[in-house]
Amino acid sequence: MNPLQTEIQRLYAAPEGQVRALVVELARPADWGLLAPLWRGLQADLALPAPAIAVSGVDGYQLWLSLAEPMPVAEAAVFLEALRQHYLGAVAPKRIRLMPSLADPVAQPLPVPSQQPANGYWSAFVAPDLAPIFADEPWLDQAPSPDAQAHVLARLQPIKPTALAAALARLQPAAMPVPLTEMPSSLRTYSPAYAPDPSGQALTPKAFLLAVMHDPAVELALRIEAAKALLPSSSS
Repeated sequence: MNPLQTEIQRLYAAPEGQVRALVVELARPADWGLLAPLWRGLQADLALPAPAIAVSGVDGYQLWLSLAEPMPVAEAAVFLEALRQHYLGAVAPKRIRLMPSLADPVAQPLPVPSQQPANGYWSAFVAPDLAPIFADEPWLDQAPSPDAQAHVLARLQPIKPTALAAALARLQPAAMPVPLTEMPSSLRTYSPAYAPDPSGQALTPKAFLLAVMHDPAVELALRIEAAKALLPSSSS
């Protein structure tokens, strides 16, 4: 592998059914002024490593978050949605694309760098101090140097599981009551997780939802419903 492939493997490679690359895209139009608070907040507010910054090659900016350990798609989608609500809640949803997302858990980001078939321009990872200059033209006219791209990624570190858990706890209320009667009907019929735990105590509604979300035997649609129910409302 060349240095760029090595860095992409280090940061983003994951087994099938799980993810290590979490992407937030803001487009139509690209606006670094709106996305920069999320880039800064991940570091200053949530104590997470800086994500990679990319221009999409078409009309947007992207933040590429790297996970140290693979995560199920549904859980990754919950984290990205929590970030969207907290930092980009005032931005029109049609301008934001999360990969993966609760609405489209199988969505995969296009590789960076790559040439865009629609216009011939290139997506590319860019250094933070250069990000603002791409607002009008979020692309490169020609293929970026693989060594230069590797250099940008070499500075980055993946998010460790403990740091990710702490960040999600800061984004969501510590206590999130979810009455069983307010759960989606499809989840109320899922009874195995709502059985007593090994201590003999019945699971709380929140614990029930977490059990559904983490149970690999449950179909993905139900796990995503559980993830949605665990999210704080945008008005809270």
